[in-house]
Amino acid sequence: MDDLTRLAELHGIATSYQPAAEVTVQVPHATITTVLACLGVPADTPEKIRAAVAEAALEAAVRPLPHTVVHWRGEPLPVAPAGSRVLLEDGGEAPWGPDLPLGVHRLTAEGPDGRTAEATLIVAPDRAPAAPGRTTHGLLVQLYSLLSERSWGMGDLGDLAELARWAGRTHGVGFIQVNPLHAAVPGTPTDPSPYRPSTRRFPDPVHLRIEDVPEYAHCPDREALDDLAARGAELRRAVLEKGELIDRDAVWELKRRALELLYAVPRTAGRAAAYAAFRAEQGDPLDRHAAWCAGHAGEDPRERVDFHRWLVWLTVEQLAAAQSAAREAGMAVGIVHDLAVGVHPQGSDVGGPRHYAEDISVGAPPDAFNARGQDWGLPPWRPDALAAAGYAPFRDLLRGVFRYAGALRIDHVMGLFRLWWIPRGTPPAEGTYVSHDGEAMLAVLVLEAHRAGALVVGEDLGTVEPRVRDALARRGVLGTSVLWFERDWARGGAPLEPEEWRADCLATATTHDLPPTAAKLAGAHVELRDRLGLLARPVEVERAEDEADTAEWLAVLDRLGLETKDEESAVLALYGFLLRTPARLVGVWLPDAVGDRRPQNLPGTWDQYPNWRLPIADGSGRPLTLEALTASPRANALLSAVREGVRTRTAPPGARSV
Repeated sequence: MDDLTRLAELHGIATSYQPAAEVTVQVPHATITTVLACLGVPADTPEKIRAAVAEAALEAAVRPLPHTVVHWRGEPLPVAPAGSRVLLEDGGEAPWGPDLPLGVHRLTAEGPDGRTAEATLIVAPDRAPAAPGRTTHGLLVQLYSLLSERSWGMGDLGDLAELARWAGRTHGVGFIQVNPLHAAVPGTPTDPSPYRPSTRRFPDPVHLRIEDVPEYAHCPDREALDDLAARGAELRRAVLEKGELIDRDAVWELKRRALELLYAVPRTAGRAAAYAAFRAEQGDPLDRHAAWCAGHAGEDPRERVDFHRWLVWLTVEQLAAAQSAAREAGMAVGIVHDLAVGVHPQGSDVGGPRHYAEDISVGAPPDAFNARGQDWGLPPWRPDALAAAGYAPFRDLLRGVFRYAGALRIDHVMGLFRLWWIPRGTPPAEGTYVSHDGEAMLAVLVLEAHRAGALVVGEDLGTVEPRVRDALARRGVLGTSVLWFERDWARGGAPLEPEEWRADCLATATTHDLPPTAAKLAGAHVELRDRLGLLARPVEVERAEDEADTAEWLAVLDRLGLETKDEESAVLALYGFLLRTPARLVGVWLPDAVGDRRPQNLPGTWDQYPNWRLPIADGSGRPLTLEALTASPRANALLSAVREGVRTRTAPPGARSV
């Protein structure tokens, strides 16, 4: 092993990777040295490399503790030097032993040379909270796409609460999973992707239902508010009746003007006290984000910071109200929020303490679907900085979302363990994997989920190291299984029999990045990609392969006695198949309930397709309001059948638990 390879491994940087079992790709030396420099390790000359290796070896030899120690409650206590002391997160002290309280503490020990060393000590439950019962069914929806007759041009948190009340009371739905509702980066136009936010800690006030803000009823300028509401109704009609795209910027302009009026309304004593408590609880991170928002709006942060703090508070209030509505409607879980894998490089998170790597973005190496790899344009957390901060940024992020979530979906959950780093100006294929302390990240996640009493679902689609999937399952983090991808590759790639599916997962027929089920059954997604010039092979080849794939699944459904006489019955049959698996959670993509054929996002496109800007529509492409959707015979038939299937199902023989 040469010195550069050794140094890279000491800092969690891969010098090679395996895109396939029998293929090993070497990482370019230039990538390794650049990534080391981003971690504060100069390695541009042999002398600097040797010096850095020697320094790391010396520290490892004299340091009595690793930088982070994890203790899973109920499991053997990690080894620590005699006389080690623990400073608890509440400020108290405790002896080193198996009865330490849950939390993130500081462990102190003395080394052989007499020097004292400290480590972050994470004491976590052995598993995250479990799913209620053997099976719970729910809905998956992109909130912006769900417009009611009260929306101002895009779905809002009032719509989410109404969907929850209907779905819980009418169809016994146990959860509703939504897209990330993190604050966006304003622009011209604003990037509509919910997966490139300015911050993951604070939500976006564009999702507010203006009429539900308590100060609305006491605003003296009623005429101005009514005018703004009327213009919001025009935006709604433009989307629902005229076929226009959802215009987030136009919606926010109207809501911002309305909120300016409401901000001027004096608050009651109780409201003022609640807001003061929220400000004190959120502290400097809220102040920094609010100042950033003011600056990006072209305002003086010193004068306008409180307005933007107040917007965050209002949004958190309505998020909590949506979760309360879901639980009051009988939902066992409630709202499942989505945590994006990263933040925009010019976002408010990146502008805070230096926890993010500079001149680096994350993505994915080349694979069968992307021969050149992917660059997502999102800066990664520096593993060393995160560990040095005792994982406080990650803990604070989780606590912020868990305060109004019944469960959390983590996009690209493999990122807890490693991410593909791409230096600026480097093609995605010339990046490398950089590792976190996966056990520490997982322990923080399980700890905060336990404190919130919330489930955790990991999006583990694609290439996943076996050790990662095993660790997630062991700690109670549910995986994600999408029907079309579940094949028995060890036995020729045939569709995986329902009893062979893992139990600890959210099972669904599709996702926001895949074609709706009606489109897949009809092959419409192939034709769409052909029209947009996205196919890498002749359309005839793609069409034939897709038709064969679909036919294979339909044959399985027929063999199981699940009727597939037409599109609607075939969609029902596919969800019926999911109910024959042992999956803990079964999710219904809400557009599937009305036959929508348009994907919400088409990977590989930017302006060629209206990603993240389409309302839910029926099979003909006619947009539907929330009220029309809840009255739809097709939607009610599907959800009633899923509920009945949940009631009557029994565990398949031999069902796997991981």
